[in-house]
Amino acid sequence: MSLSNALTTAAPDLSSRSIAYFSMEIALSPALPTYSGGLGMLAGDTLRSAADTCRPMVAISLVHRRGYFRQNLDDQGQQTEVDVPWSPETMLPSANRIVTLTVQGRELLVRAWRFDVTGVTGHIIPVFLLDTDVEGNDEWDRHLTDHLYGGDTYYRLCQEAVLGLGGVAMLQALGCKPSVYHMNEGHAALLSIGLLEEHLSGNPLREAQEIDLEAVRCQCVFTTHTPVPAGHDQFGLDHMYQVLGHERASAIERADCLHNGLMNMTYIALRFSRYVNGVAMQHGKVSQLMFPDYKVHSITNGVHAATWVSKPFQELLDAEISNWRTDNQYFRSVYGIDPARISACHVKGKQRLFDVVAKRTGQHFNPSVLTLGFARRVATYKRASLLLEDPARLVAIAEKIGGLQILYAGKAHPADAAGKGLIRDVFAAAAHLNSNALKILYLENYDWELGGLLTQGVDVWVNTPRRPYEASGTSGMKAALNGVPSLSVLDGWWIEGCAENVTGWAIDDAETEAAEAACLYDKLEQRIAPMYANPAAWARMQQHCIAINGTFFNTHRMVMQYFRNAYFPTTVVSEAATPTSPVKAPALDALLSEPTLA
Repeated sequence: MSLSNALTTAAPDLSSRSIAYFSMEIALSPALPTYSGGLGMLAGDTLRSAADTCRPMVAISLVHRRGYFRQNLDDQGQQTEVDVPWSPETMLPSANRIVTLTVQGRELLVRAWRFDVTGVTGHIIPVFLLDTDVEGNDEWDRHLTDHLYGGDTYYRLCQEAVLGLGGVAMLQALGCKPSVYHMNEGHAALLSIGLLEEHLSGNPLREAQEIDLEAVRCQCVFTTHTPVPAGHDQFGLDHMYQVLGHERASAIERADCLHNGLMNMTYIALRFSRYVNGVAMQHGKVSQLMFPDYKVHSITNGVHAATWVSKPFQELLDAEISNWRTDNQYFRSVYGIDPARISACHVKGKQRLFDVVAKRTGQHFNPSVLTLGFARRVATYKRASLLLEDPARLVAIAEKIGGLQILYAGKAHPADAAGKGLIRDVFAAAAHLNSNALKILYLENYDWELGGLLTQGVDVWVNTPRRPYEASGTSGMKAALNGVPSLSVLDGWWIEGCAENVTGWAIDDAETEAAEAACLYDKLEQRIAPMYANPAAWARMQQHCIAINGTFFNTHRMVMQYFRNAYFPTTVVSEAATPTSPVKAPALDALLSEPTLA
């Protein structure tokens, strides 16, 4: 999507927009650094599907004037970060509204910039990016919307106050009165306090009764995205009172939103939502154990097909399946297309990837050699080095099957020393193992465009998370839409997407990482390489990936399920605050204690 094609000159009518979607990050365009990874990509794909299917939505996020970061890697794989500054003044129209919040005991002015997500039918989902760089604000406050996931916890809480409280106020100022507010992760949970203030019509929060909380709860939906503790923001009570003020902070305490003596954004979202869901069936079950006092549903993530399918595949689909852009169920119809034509499209995607790799790195890859891809946010639980667990065996397999190529990519959070160490480990392994038979390369600055190239061009997508930390995962879904099978641990979406030897392969659970790596090597040597050596069988698998997984793991289906099950169910019952099970979470508390940065 080009930025110029994503904007209109006149603001769309907001009076009929019934769903407000709040997310700390949204991937809107490759030209805008308003996202960091999977959460933002999911948010952007959600809105693109909503636009394609003419849904009555509006979205709120922050402008992130200095982006997340651009990753630089030296010869040893040491990561350094630089800002990605951009100017909304020169790229986006203004929403022409300024709202005033009281944060940190002083007035804070918030304006917004508008980005229009335009669907294939011409329907527009307006996204309002909140910005505190406003004349009249305290100099420190003017930088609150600069860095995505930057600063310390105090900075983060101020940001989340702008997102939640500022987002509700901005929608009010724009004349938009949604009936449903969707919190995409707990970062936006303070919107519930903004709604409570609105509901009380100026009366003090201390007068709120349970019936008032229930009125807010009936408007709110909450999606939790990770079991990893660092993904559930929590703040000290001193910061809560200092940033939000006594009245709001006291209201949060009275509403039983604290957890372990801390302000916990996930528990605020849980307390104020009538519908809560995880992002895959397994993740819903894990989340139910984590939060036993709340009913947790499941809606499995998807990806926006037209964004992630390669140009050659798009041209083939446009010629053979005319309605696929508005109805992804038509992916099933690829069974009417000769598998050899599908394979030919992938060959073009693979060559395009290798051309970009050569241009960026000077390294030349062979299009005829089996190529694995591993690209995602670098965190220890994702285990980027599992594929390299037994170097001698990996080399032996590469020599036996006539060559093997592995492409890595991924950013570590700037404060995640362990994640940065994993990148250096891959660099060291590559330096030691690269030969005529085996080639390993780590690509710098994993972003939207590189993610598309990789998922469209590699032959097999590898994913090796430590269970049960993988909530969903969407990169493998993008690969599947391009006919790329996965070799993955059975966690997240892959439990639902894996048909062994049909859409990919499962890495079996084992008690040790060495045993799991042995299973990975067995599948690579005994299942994957022999099938890759049979072009007709491989083309048939590519066809299965698209027809079976592409039909389901898309955001068109996901958005439909949100509307049917979460936003406007036949019977609206506030289930979230209802005790559901005597199952308690202590067993998971120890399991989910890894200090991994989100």
